[in-house]
Amino acid sequence: MKDLLDYLLANTLIPEASSCKYLGIILRSDLSWADQVNYTVKKMWKVLYFTMRILKKRNGNTKSLAYMSLVCPILEYGAACLDLYREGQISALDRVQKKAAKFAHHTNSLNRGTLASRRKLSRICTLFKAYSGEWAWKAIGDKLQKPHYLSRVDHERKIRSRRQWMDIGKYSFVNRTIQDWKQLPAKVLGTISCKLKTLKKRVRKVIIEVS
Repeated sequence: MKDLLDYLLANTLIPEASSCKYLGIILRSDLSWADQVNYTVKKMWKVLYFTMRILKKRNGNTKSLAYMSLVCPILEYGAACLDLYREGQISALDRVQKKAAKFAHHTNSLNRGTLASRRKLSRICTLFKAYSGEWAWKAIGDKLQKPHYLSRVDHERKIRSRRQWMDIGKYSFVNRTIQDWKQLPAKVLGTISCKLKTLKKRVRKVIIEVS
């Protein structure tokens, strides 16, 4: 096993940590999202139960607005990179959304689509920013490569897939979104100079039709 490096700051040894929180996202040394999911679920339940207690006798519109304002920002924070692929973690987050839907509308749906579909939309829009050369996403955009070939069903904006052997790599933001990107109809991408808002509407329509 490779020896770990020691880092010093002002002659003080920086201790090693198995996880750390950065910009509201808990990063682990093994690249697992387990800690982040547990933290998010706990925080969402706390906010949701507080909302349910305060707005118990309010109408559905008020309850729905409270959910959108207080719970959704926690649920969908960092959705582009934090797109889960393990069923247990996905179910833990979906349970909160279903509970909120039942509280606000006495149904299991909030007419906003599934959490997975909203995260997929967020990922594709983020990859679009990288592909179109936005400065903030330049580091990712520079590593996107053209395919070796185009089949009859491929669109001209296809991106080359990157081979990965571990689930962490296969289901990472870039690799997973490339597969979704390749499956989009050519008319959805249109001209790469189109506005993000326009692309978002097109992709959302495709996701709804598929689901």
